[in-house]
Amino acid sequence: MNPAVIDLLNVQLASAQMLLLNAKRYHWTVSGPNFRDYHLRFEELYQAVLPMVDELGERVRALDGIPVTTPQQITAASVVPASDPSRPLKAQEMVAEALASVEAVVAAQASGIDVATAAGDAGTADLLTGFIQVFQKEAWFLRAMRG
Repeated sequence: MNPAVIDLLNVQLASAQMLLLNAKRYHWTVSGPNFRDYHLRFEELYQAVLPMVDELGERVRALDGIPVTTPQQITAASVVPASDPSRPLKAQEMVAEALASVEAVVAAQASGIDVATAAGDAGTADLLTGFIQVFQKEAWFLRAMRG
């Protein structure tokens, strides 16, 4: 077990879980003009990230690590901040918040690929390479929705 690789995987796992929670918040609370477009986009973001959570958790276990699972662990490890439920957001603010989160994940994934490669862990580097492509596409979709 390489602690640096386990740590980077747990950052990815926590960030994906936080992004799921935020995407559902946006999906459930968006309103206003073009509601359906935003509602569906946030659901699509959620659906794109959901399978990654299981893959990341299983990768941590495959490397004899312990995946982050508690709300406290997720909040502490995530590069994605929790969307503040006490602050009502307009649709474009949700898009901006989601885009910033996705871009933070992409940056962490790029760094994680470097760490995994340096550790000789081609499997983790490959996993993150596949995920970074998905997140880059999600960032493109979100940028295209900005007003």
